Amino acid sequence: MSLVADEELGDLRFDWELWAHEQQKPPAGDWATWLLMGGRGAGKTWAGAEWVRGLAAREIGPIAIVGETMIEALQVMVRGESGILRVTPPEERPIVRGQTLRWPNGTEGLVLGASDPERFRGPQFAAAWCDEIGKWTDAEAAWDMLQFGLRLGDEPRQLATTTPRSTALIKRLLTDPQTRVTRMPTRVNQNNLARTFFKAIVARYENTVLGRQELEGELIEDRPDALWTRGMFRPDEGAELGRIVVAVDPPVTGHKGSDACGIVVAARAGEGAVVLADLSFAPAPPAAWAARAVAAFHEHGADCIVAEVNQGGDLVKAVIAQEDADVPVRAVHASRGKWVRAEPVAALYANGRVAHRPGLSALEDEMCAFGADGLADGHSPDRVDALVWALTELMLGSGEPRVRGI
Repeated sequence: MSLVADEELGDLRFDWELWAHEQQKPPAGDWATWLLMGGRGAGKTWAGAEWVRGLAAREIGPIAIVGETMIEALQVMVRGESGILRVTPPEERPIVRGQTLRWPNGTEGLVLGASDPERFRGPQFAAAWCDEIGKWTDAEAAWDMLQFGLRLGDEPRQLATTTPRSTALIKRLLTDPQTRVTRMPTRVNQNNLARTFFKAIVARYENTVLGRQELEGELIEDRPDALWTRGMFRPDEGAELGRIVVAVDPPVTGHKGSDACGIVVAARAGEGAVVLADLSFAPAPPAAWAARAVAAFHEHGADCIVAEVNQGGDLVKAVIAQEDADVPVRAVHASRGKWVRAEPVAALYANGRVAHRPGLSALEDEMCAFGADGLADGHSPDRVDALVWALTELMLGSGEPRVRGI
């Protein structure tokens, strides 16, 4: 919270009005969502924790406290350096039991992870604080499920604190008339950050695209070095489908922390193609991704499963055969880098030859984050890999398309 020791500040450290910047205070007027977008270290978490503290003091609850995962919510939003427990005077602090917070006046809070949207079914809330929504993996699904539970009290409200990213959810909130937006650059909170941070980090990234996003809190619509931009995505208009494939980019391992398994379903449609579904998930042990790929094969009436076998070799085919030995598998090998393989597919998009079905926001976000380093936001682009294999098979291979049923 401050570079001054807490014991030196005494009770003053809990005087929010004394410490708060204007950007950290709730906007005036009627609103349903307060979107606080700021740079790294700008004080977003502190603002969120103080907002929750104020709600609890006014006995407004229950309050949903939502992080990317439940563990992250507890470690950062509740117990963190600028979390709820740290900003609250000892006599007013809530008791934390499991994922529940209970304040001395009886107000309750519930910690939830956005990575599991189904957990939002059932609970009801009068307010919600959602942190780092730009990082949520299934952001729109989690957000939508939360809205169904935000129905208690006279004026249910929610605060979303995040470093901005050009995701479908953030863009949607920016255009919502019930949203009030506050932007907060890192430099606003400079006095509460280590001097070396500004010397090393700010000096290095200032005036760069990454710096504009991570330090200035600016929403960068498209990554300048990305192969795809959001303007390339056009909706499917119901064209007749031809050959259909399920493409799989299996992870090397299937334990927690491994890369996701990319699974994308696509079809020929006249002179172009349509991406039908993105079924990627993690963690993905072999039996689980094989079952999902085979289920997609049957559900969509696909012609084959296209599977990258660089890492697993014959094992990949064997795992699929254990699930269904009658499913045809076309093994593909990656002999070139991800970027080089993806360029011809991106060209198809640039020429307007690929359409998307609804519900592909996670795939589209990864496509727009995929850079020349072969990564998407620092992670392996597993969804993109599967997409590239699917469209390469359908559009850039030697096989001729055929109309289904002929």
